[in-house]
Amino acid sequence: MNLPNKLTLFRIILIPIFVIVFYLPIKTTFSVLDLSIPLTNIIGTAIFAVAAYTDHLDGKIARKYNLITTFGKFMDPLADKLLVTSALLLAIELRLMPAFVPILIISREFMVTGIRLLAVTDGKVIAASYLGKAKTTTQIILIIVMFLFNLQAETTYMFFTQFDVYHLIVDILMVLATILTIVSGLDYLLKNKHIVFQTK
Repeated sequence: MNLPNKLTLFRIILIPIFVIVFYLPIKTTFSVLDLSIPLTNIIGTAIFAVAAYTDHLDGKIARKYNLITTFGKFMDPLADKLLVTSALLLAIELRLMPAFVPILIISREFMVTGIRLLAVTDGKVIAASYLGKAKTTTQIILIIVMFLFNLQAETTYMFFTQFDVYHLIVDILMVLATILTIVSGLDYLLKNKHIVFQTK
């Protein structure tokens, strides 16, 4: 197994560790400016950031040294989806974001994965688009900021109900991630509609 594929597997291994950290009985918190950040959030966010960076790293190494494999083509995007989906579901449980944002994102990923699988059956590989990359980057930034700011709602998190700088940053990132999710999903569907509908 080459290095890029090992990095992909390492990213998958980090996912349960990232999630479990948030359930550890550690009560230590740090006060930074007006924020109270639990130690578990700091550790968990660091693990998530490392996992997200391996996505950039494995792709870069694979392209530079011509180490692209069928395993990597399939497992790399799957690992990304597992990482982001796990973080989003955890954010719902911690009341850090409204549920409809992850629902949109996860639905989009299922659609894209379905189209990719259809393409594979025809012997085709669909390259990632710039919109898709922008969407992923925005989601990763949102997740890191969200867990570090730790702006837990008392009931359900709602957009633009509080107007301090921290809530505004998170809300703007959520809106941007949602828009990019919808736009990139529609762009992906339209560009590959011939695969979906089996037309020339």
